[in-house]
Amino acid sequence: MNVPAPAGIATLVAYVATIPAANLAVTHFGAVPVGFGYAAPAGVYMVGLALVLRDIARESAGRGAVLAAIAVSTILSYFLADPALAGASAAAFAVAETMDFVVYEPLRKRGLLIAMLASNAVGLLADSLLFLKLAFGSFEYLPGQILGKAWMTFAAIAVLALLRRRKQVSASA
Repeated sequence: MNVPAPAGIATLVAYVATIPAANLAVTHFGAVPVGFGYAAPAGVYMVGLALVLRDIARESAGRGAVLAAIAVSTILSYFLADPALAGASAAAFAVAETMDFVVYEPLRKRGLLIAMLASNAVGLLADSLLFLKLAFGSFEYLPGQILGKAWMTFAAIAVLALLRRRKQVSASA
């Protein structure tokens, strides 16, 4: 059995930690503004971050570790969510993260940023549609859900692109 390096373990822990953070945010803050006059359940930013961290964890810890983290996180999502949202949270998380994984895997050889953009687009849409339907029986927050998760994806990709560029510049110096 291959044990992930410390960076992989840290990424997996951060990924799994987004689940209780998202559930706590929804429970304690309700809906929050996400821009352009839209609102979404407060966990939207943590879920957006989870999609990005899942992709980074895949690269740093491996496929098996990420699949195990998805399973653990789905269980955590169920048990840590408000009872009224537990099933919706767990189902949306499991489906969205698995879809993200399925899209990311074949694209990762084309580049991390391309794979992230494509897989996160699929994952955030799946999570938004499923969670809103199961939790609220409504798509009222759909534009806000998509926007909030997209903000997190774009922010993370911008940071990763900057880090990659910095690494290339320092390597050529």
